[in-house]
Amino acid sequence: MPISPVLERQPIYPFVRLNEAARRVEARGIEVIDFGMGDPREATDPVIRQALVDGLRDRMGYPQAQGLPELREAIAGWAGRRFEIELDPDTEVIPTLGSKEAIFSFAQVVVDLERGKDTVAFTEPGYPVYERGALFTGALPLPLPLHERHGFLPDLDSIDEETWNRLAVFWVNYPNNPTCATAPLDFYERLAELAREHGFVVASDEAYTELWFEQPPASALQLADRTNVAVFNTLSKRSSMTGYRSGFVAGDPALIAALKAFRPTVGTAPQEFVQRASVVAWGDEAHVERTRALYGRKRELFLELCRRKGVRVAGSEATMYLWLEVPGGESSETFAERLLEHGILVAPGSYLGAAGEGYFRVALVPSENDCARAVAILEEVL
Repeated sequence: MPISPVLERQPIYPFVRLNEAARRVEARGIEVIDFGMGDPREATDPVIRQALVDGLRDRMGYPQAQGLPELREAIAGWAGRRFEIELDPDTEVIPTLGSKEAIFSFAQVVVDLERGKDTVAFTEPGYPVYERGALFTGALPLPLPLHERHGFLPDLDSIDEETWNRLAVFWVNYPNNPTCATAPLDFYERLAELAREHGFVVASDEAYTELWFEQPPASALQLADRTNVAVFNTLSKRSSMTGYRSGFVAGDPALIAALKAFRPTVGTAPQEFVQRASVVAWGDEAHVERTRALYGRKRELFLELCRRKGVRVAGSEATMYLWLEVPGGESSETFAERLLEHGILVAPGSYLGAAGEGYFRVALVPSENDCARAVAILEEVL
């Protein structure tokens, strides 16, 4: 039976590996508190859930690829309030089925092998979907390491002229998973200028812009010139709606037009009742403020633990994660395996890319009570 060789070469998805490891430990009777995957476990706001129910009708037809006008307007309105910008809901916004599918398929829209625009750059450690989307398109993946000495920003000066000219897409993700770093607006400005000069697309994955603790982070949407810029965002983290699968792409009208042409083929528009709930979610900030406060309390529990135990915090500025240095010179995988034996599941930095070795990621998704229990266990283990 023919199977795609690209698929056959793919390693097991990192979080599948984590879940399998946790199940093996649980089978031995050890309770596991799971800080591995960034899947919020708090209840979605009841007003949003009610909007989902109210959106159901006796018959629901196929959702349109361009999304409901009300949802596009709600997204544009939120972006305007949050970033003090203007987006045209008809030409600069398209809803997506969460952000993962849109990120994976984006290379199919912009990679042009015939013209030599065959390279997709992305940062690592990071989300594996940028690379996988490139590989399934036949593009050349270009991982760019994120180093702490550079503030976990990619070193743009390390890229040569030929590579710039071959780029089709340059993926960035800020606030960053897993390093928790944020990017200043002047970083986006420089990258966008390079994109216009060399004819590639800046694809900015901004799933964590609303999970911050001191200063709200910048967005590529704030660029004065959004030519060749596409911003991806989602309700998954902001509104604890991972199971709803609702996000958007916004930016250059030419890119949005290309997505409108592409997406009816793959049929990945959110269901209309999900879109109705999403209108309510983008229009409300009170539940987001409560979510931020909750993550802030859980974050402080772990930061206090790190101070007491001498664990160095490499990143905690934003997102739902903590990026911590592995103590004692162990490999990140060995350290994570040791914690798992005590019922604490974390993500080894090496699972997220070679530059992640020496660190581990804590996803602050268990309840406050479970976080407190985990801290008590770690007091004895670390």
